Amino acid sequence: MDQTLLNRMRVYDTPDKLKKANLYPYFRVIESEQDTEVIIDGKPVLMFGSNSYLGLTNHPKLKEAAHRATRQYGTGCAGSRFLNGTLRIHLELEEALADYLGKEAVLLYSTGFQANLGAIAPLAGRNDHIFIDEMVHASIIDGTRLSFGKVAKYRHNDMAALEQQLRRVEDPGAKIIIVDGIFSMEGDIADLPGIVELAKKYDATIMVDDAHAVGVIGEHGRGTADHFGLNSNIDITVGTFSKSLASLGGFVAADKAVINYLKHHSRALIFSASMTPAAAASALAALEIIQTEPERIEKLWENTRYAKSELLRAGFEIGHSESPILPIYIRDDLKTFQFACMMADSGVFVNPVVSPAVRSNDSLIRFSLMATHTFDQIDKAIEIMYQKAHELEINEATSVH
Repeated sequence: MDQTLLNRMRVYDTPDKLKKANLYPYFRVIESEQDTEVIIDGKPVLMFGSNSYLGLTNHPKLKEAAHRATRQYGTGCAGSRFLNGTLRIHLELEEALADYLGKEAVLLYSTGFQANLGAIAPLAGRNDHIFIDEMVHASIIDGTRLSFGKVAKYRHNDMAALEQQLRRVEDPGAKIIIVDGIFSMEGDIADLPGIVELAKKYDATIMVDDAHAVGVIGEHGRGTADHFGLNSNIDITVGTFSKSLASLGGFVAADKAVINYLKHHSRALIFSASMTPAAAASALAALEIIQTEPERIEKLWENTRYAKSELLRAGFEIGHSESPILPIYIRDDLKTFQFACMMADSGVFVNPVVSPAVRSNDSLIRFSLMATHTFDQIDKAIEIMYQKAHELEINEATSVH
C-alpha cells in the first residue's frame, strides 16, 4: 500500500481512544433475533435503537415466506436485475408496492442506500439543479455527489430558505427538490405542503425519501404524501425494506417513464446483484401484514405518544419530533458516548448520534419505538435514562420518574 495512504489510515485513532476509555458504542454484537429485547454478551438488553417500527423482524409469516422463497429460488440471484437477476417474486413485490403507494411503477434495489444513489445520479444532468434539506440522509447527499447536477442545500424545513434557493436559478435546467419524509435523526416530518406549493410555483420535481415513513404515517402506513393528502403531487418516492418492512432492499416508485429510464441508466441497479429471494418474499409478506393489521400502526403511535410524554415529564429535550424517532439532545459528544455506554451497561440499547449525522452542537441519543414495546419496557428504559442523565448532569429534570 502507498505509504502516504497507509499513514493516513494509521493516524486515525478516534475509535482506539474511545475503546481505551470504555466509551466505544459501535458494532455491538447481538446474539439473538431483533426484538424489543435482545441478547448481548449473554445478557438481556432492552432494544430502543431499532428501526423495526412495527416489530415484524421475527414474525412467523415473514420467516415462512423467506423459507418458501429460498426453497423455490435458492439463496441468491447471481446477477443484476438488468441481466440474469430478475425473478418473478421481484415483479410481484414491485406490482404490490405500486398498488400500495398509488404509483404507476416501482423498481427494486438491493438496499435503500442504493435506491437513492440509483435514482438521483442518473436523473440530474449538467444543467439541472438539485435542492436538498440540510438534514437529508447520507444516501441522498452521496447520490447528489454522483450526479452532474448543481446542488444547493437549504435550512432544515425552512420554506423561505428553499424559495430563496429556487429563485436564484436563472438557466432553464430541471429543478429537483429532494427531502426525507421523516428525518431519521430529528424525527420531524418534512413540510411537504410547503414544498408542493413551491414546486408548483417554480416548476420543480419532488422526490421524497420515505424510508422512515412507510409503515409509520399515512393511511395503512402509506407514507408522507398520504399523510398530507398529497399523493398526486409527489413525483418520486424512494423507500427501504429494512425499517417497517423488516427485510433488506430498497425501491423507487414513480411514473412508468421514470422507472423505464432508471432501468436502463441507473448504474446502482445495472451493476449490483438483485435482492435475494428471501428478502423480497419477506418484504412482500410484511407489506400484506401492514395492510391487514392496522392495529400495529395504532400501537406504534400509542407507544410513541406515551414515551414522548414521559420523556418530557422527566425533563429531557426532544426537539420537534413528530414520529417514533425521539431524539434526546445531549449537545456534548463526550457525554453522548458516556450516556450510551452507561445505558448499555444498565441493560438498555440506545444509539449515540454525533456529527456529521447531526450538527456539531446537536449530539443526541436516538431513542426509537416499536409497536411491540410494552409500556413497562418504556417506563424501565426512561427510569434508567433519568438516573444516568442525573449522574452526568445532562438535564435539569426535577421529577423522579
